[in-house]
This record gives sequence, C-alpha cells and structure tokens, in this order.
Amino acid sequence: MRLEDLDLRELLQFEPTGGILRFAGQRAVLLDAVALGLLRQQLIETLGLAGARAVLTRFGYALGRRTAETLRDAFPWDSEDDWRRAGGRFHRLQGLVLFEPVRHERPVADAPFAEALWHESFEAEQHLLHVGRSEEPVCWTLCGFASGYLSYGHGRAIYCLEERCRGKGDATCVMVGRPQEEWGAEAASQLSYYEKDCLDEALSRVTQALKSTERTLRAKRRELAREEGEDDAKAILGRSPAMQRVRDLAERVAQVDSTILITGESGVGKEVLARFIHEHSARAAGPFVAINCGAVPESLLESELFGHARGSFTGATQDRIGLFEAAQGGTLFLDELGEVPLSMQVKILRALQEREIRRVGESRNRPVDVRVLAATNRDLAADIQTGRFRQDLYYRLRVVEIRIPPLRERRDDILVLARQFLARSASRLRRKVSGLTPEVANLLLRYHWPGNVRELENTLERAVVLTRGSSIEPQDLPDELRGAAVSPVYTPGNLRSLEEVEREYILAVLEAVGGNKLKAAETLKIGTSTLFRKLKQYQGASGA
Repeated sequence: MRLEDLDLRELLQFEPTGGILRFAGQRAVLLDAVALGLLRQQLIETLGLAGARAVLTRFGYALGRRTAETLRDAFPWDSEDDWRRAGGRFHRLQGLVLFEPVRHERPVADAPFAEALWHESFEAEQHLLHVGRSEEPVCWTLCGFASGYLSYGHGRAIYCLEERCRGKGDATCVMVGRPQEEWGAEAASQLSYYEKDCLDEALSRVTQALKSTERTLRAKRRELAREEGEDDAKAILGRSPAMQRVRDLAERVAQVDSTILITGESGVGKEVLARFIHEHSARAAGPFVAINCGAVPESLLESELFGHARGSFTGATQDRIGLFEAAQGGTLFLDELGEVPLSMQVKILRALQEREIRRVGESRNRPVDVRVLAATNRDLAADIQTGRFRQDLYYRLRVVEIRIPPLRERRDDILVLARQFLARSASRLRRKVSGLTPEVANLLLRYHWPGNVRELENTLERAVVLTRGSSIEPQDLPDELRGAAVSPVYTPGNLRSLEEVEREYILAVLEAVGGNKLKAAETLKIGTSTLFRKLKQYQGASGA
C-alpha cells in the first residue's frame, strides 16, 4: 500500500450488533473535541500548566507509538518510508489537524529532521476556547503524538516542538522535529515534559498542596467545634462524671508523645478514645492508622505491621510498606494487643524502643516516627502471671493507662449516646426519625448492655430501620431489651445510696420526655406534686 492510498473509511470498522468501533482491527473510541477541551481546562486548574502539559504530552506520545505500531502491522506497505510518513496523514484523517509538510527546495544548514505547518489544530482551538491565549505553545498532545510516531518509526528518540502556535497568537502552528541529541540546551526545559520526572514533580506539588489544605480544614473544623461547644468526639464519648474524667485525662496526655494503654471491655469505645487523643495531639495533621491485632492471622501479622520485601514469601510479588510506615508522622492504634502471640510481642517491643522496623525479607532497619496507642479488653497483669504476655512490653505500653468504664457503670451516658446514634443512623439511612418515646427511653435505661456502646449503636440503627413512625417505639427494639428486668446497675466497688439512684433515674426520665413534668410523673407512676417536690430538693442540693 502507498501512503496516498490510506483512507480512514477503510481503517475504521463498526460492528452494529456489538456497538464496537475498531481502527485497523484494534478497538477504538470517538472523543468529542469540546470534551477534550474541558478535560484540558480541569487538568490545568488541578495540576497547573506544567502538570497538565506533562500529562497531555505523555498521553500523545503513547498514542503516537501505538498508532505507528498498529499501522505497520495493519497493511502491506510498498515502502518503509510510506509507513513512517503515515503519521501526518493519520493526524489529518482523524480531524486533529491539517498537516502540511515543509519541503525546502535547496539544502538548508541545520535543517530539522521533520518540519510541518499545522492548520486548524483542534488543540489550539480548544485551549483558546476554554483557557484563553497562552504565552507558550499549547499543542501538547499533537507534539507528543508526532514524537511517539517518529521515535517508533525510526527506532530512536525524536522529539517534536512547536516554534509557532495559534494558541499564543501566531497565524498558524509550526512543528519542528529533531533527534534528541540535536536539540540544544535552550530546548531542555521543553523536552523535560517528555520525561516521567516532570509529571511526578507536578503531582508531588499537587499532593503537598492537598495535604496542606486538609490540615487547614482539619484545624478549622476543630476550631468550629470548640466555638459551638459540640465537639463530636466529646459527645460520642459521653458526658457522665466517669467519662468526663476519662476525657480530661485523654486531653492532657494528648499533648505529649507518650505511649498509652487503653483498657476496657469490648465495645466501650477504645478506638473512639484513641482517635480523640490523636485529633487533640500535635500529630493531628498526620495519619491515624488502626489495626485489630486479634483479627489478623499470626502468619500475616508481621507483614501487616512491618511490611515485606518482594519475594520474601509466596505471594509477595512486590515491596509493601507496613502499618508502622503508613502511620509515619501520625498515630498507630494497636487494638486488642493482648491477642498478639509472644513471638510478635518481642518485635513490637523492639520497634517501640528503637523507633525503627525491619520489613520481612530485608536485612536493614528503617526509622519510623510514629506514636503508638494500644488497647485491650484482657487483664494483661493476669496474663503476665500466666506467661501469656511479656512484662517488659506491658510496662513499655503502660506509660499512661486509661480505663474506659462499661456502659452499665455510666448510665448517665445511655440516652445521650442513644440520641447521637439515632441522629447519625437516621441521616445515613435517610429516615425521618427524630426521637425516642418515653417507654423506649425507660427500656434503654433498664437494660444492662453487655455489648456496651457498640451494642447500643447497633440497637439504635436497627430501630431506625424497623420503625414505621417518626419516633422509636418499644416494638422496634430487640426482644432482650423489651423483656429486660431491672438489672444490677452497680458493682460492689461502686455502690450508691438509694437516694442517689432515685435522683439519677427521675432526672433521666425527665430528660427522656423532653422536660415535660406531667408526662414524667405519669411515666414514674407518682403524683405531680411529689415530682415537683423532689425536683426542688435536687435543685437545693445542687445549689448547696
């Protein structure tokens, strides 16, 4: 086939039944020029001119090489020269640009390898439409395409640049192509857009800018939360005196970089407290990385925490960082650390003491800058006596210990948390559920909550899903809550007087009915005068 015989109608094939478009036997797509122009605009706004130029230049280069390869194999060419020169004609057939090669009548000193006039460049047109006139040439994809096609066709690096461009106000676009070694030092800055490093640098700048913006937004959110007095983390921790003491201690230890051990039953909110400490620490701008050590098989835990090198074990097809490195500059939360086997406890202890880790399959250590928060529902002191947990690791973790009491020991938090979970679930599930009936509030207060805060959260989500009205009714609760008898509220070490228990319960019921004293008296099965008298007594005791 001769170059003049190349016809786009013969290259494109459309399969009506499958809806597939093919070019020279390979699948192809049609793209709208305006859509490409809008993409260019968004790339420039996101990555800047340099980043957008790097992306589009490298895309054009890849497209040019692929086209050259496809055309070479698609037809029996009469000559190699026809195939090498087919790129310009393909440009024209595609509607990208009207290609007019420049041929000099006489030999010219320092003549370029390739030179052409580009008329009606779609790229210059779209740049002017969406971005406006530029100070530099803008036909980046077209230059990349020509470079990729010529480089593949001639088996060496040939780069094309524009000497003139309509996108910067010239009458027409002029492309010049030369082998890499023939371009002078003055073209080095433009040739850099063909290199991967240029794109990496642009993306790195964008990443840093995004991180800076995220830090600013995070700080602003904390500031707004303080101004409104409604910090979500504080609210979800609870407002009982016991949790106020926990929160105050957490705020103090957050200011230092010490390791903290958080203890408490399963479901009390240990990870919530860990996130609270991270958000109030100097590391708040860094990552918060959490892992449930008890949920990871022993054979994989070392790789999860410390990472691994390629080929270190079956399935390790590439290098992979571990969670210690992923949390660099931030906080690593090791949940259920009491489930970690002794062999791994030694390695975690070394990482804490030396502040460095070693990936599986490597022989060199890597420094890490990370704060470790650990949590467990086990009695580690008892595990030390039985040889199940290392004493040195226990004391290394327990620089500060924060115990979160179970929900049954802080019943003042039940309705506060229930309303938080109700609002959250209703918003997420898009249900118009606004509150709890007095009967439901009473049942929630009576239940002993063996699953603690996690069980309460799941109960409220279930109720939001099942309710037919705008308030949660008793029938929306699980059977165990509806049939719950008054459970022991206090442990032998936390006994309170009958007067204190009565006061706490009356105030909780009053809150549950929205402050309606008549409804509260009806729920409590006492007279309104009795309720008013008791409330007056409570106010007097509070004032005293």
